[in-house]
Amino acid sequence: QVQLVESGGGLVQAGGSLRLSCVASGRTFSLNTMGWFRQAPGKEREFVAGIRWSSGSIDYAESVKGRFTISRDNGKNIVYLQMNSLKVEDTAVYYCAAVRNTLATMSAATFYDYWGQGTQVTVSP
Repeated sequence: QVQLVESGGGLVQAGGSLRLSCVASGRTFSLNTMGWFRQAPGKEREFVAGIRWSSGSIDYAESVKGRFTISRDNGKNIVYLQMNSLKVEDTAVYYCAAVRNTLATMSAATFYDYWGQGTQVTVSP
């Protein structure tokens, strides 16, 4: 089993920044990809960013390209999401997720095996 714990959410004004962290523990050696997803009230969960654990290959949703940066610290089993130039529409619960399947599509939530509890990000006007 793998456990994921997110932190770093909060309230910030539009244009501000936040950094989310996701600490993975347990059988982390089995993981291939880590991803960040978000879900706003009344909306479906959507892909934000993902990173392949070994190769470092990265993908972003179009809506966050140029503003968000995903990174990893393999030694500490931590994945970060640096969020800059935040917009009101970025308000959501942000979830960290992990997948073992090496052929998993990074942006597809259905592939992911493990999920964190989520952290709230609220961006005020």
